[in-house]
Amino acid sequence: MRCHELDYEIIGHDIQMVEVELDPNETVIAEAGAMTYLEQDITFEAKMGDGSAQGLMGSLLGMGKRMLTGESVFLTHFSNEGSQKRKVAFSAPYPGSIIPLNLAELGEEVICQKDAFLAAALGTQVDIAFQKRLGSGFFGGEGFILQRLRGDGMAFVHAGGTVIRKQLNNETLRLDTGCLVGFSGDIDYDIQLSGGLKSMFFGGEGMVLATLKGTGSVWIQSMPFSRLAERVLSHSSFSTQGEQ
Repeated sequence: MRCHELDYEIIGHDIQMVEVELDPNETVIAEAGAMTYLEQDITFEAKMGDGSAQGLMGSLLGMGKRMLTGESVFLTHFSNEGSQKRKVAFSAPYPGSIIPLNLAELGEEVICQKDAFLAAALGTQVDIAFQKRLGSGFFGGEGFILQRLRGDGMAFVHAGGTVIRKQLNNETLRLDTGCLVGFSGDIDYDIQLSGGLKSMFFGGEGMVLATLKGTGSVWIQSMPFSRLAERVLSHSSFSTQGEQ
């Protein structure tokens, strides 16, 4: 199934949204609750998965995979049933940036963090990608279960804070597991110990780092939501203790 062709505009700077323009009979799929506004003639329907599954068993399998990621088992399908171009907009659930991905230019596959997917053209397959290495499974944390986006159209993922794109040319890049947003499908991903025992326990950088090798693109976020949540919770607990 070839993807629908989408025109879009990223709106804003620090807290962004993406406005997608749909031709008549075009459809975009999105995470449940991501929609910000929609124009007339745009209808929406919650469906199990991305619409690529065939038959009942395929739908049930897709539902099981979605449950493993912690996301809703449903994706919302927005379609333009009118005779003119119409727009629908989506925003992320926390402050940050929206990254447009032209999958046709990225080998038709991108692997991203399990909660990074926001929206995509109909025809995009949104699947999960387990890490094959035991190190990734036991120590990867946020990087254990990843999402795989496949297709030849536009997809949109969101990330916290500032986002940069690093281009690797048969090189190796190491980074905090939470700061990894995604990478093109031809990059090799693994989890490795961060260093000696002193660095691991007292360095403040965590016990493990994500290691990416190969040729392709890597997207990195400066403020993972998990890090932000930890800081807020820590400050809240400290304030509560002070009041007592």
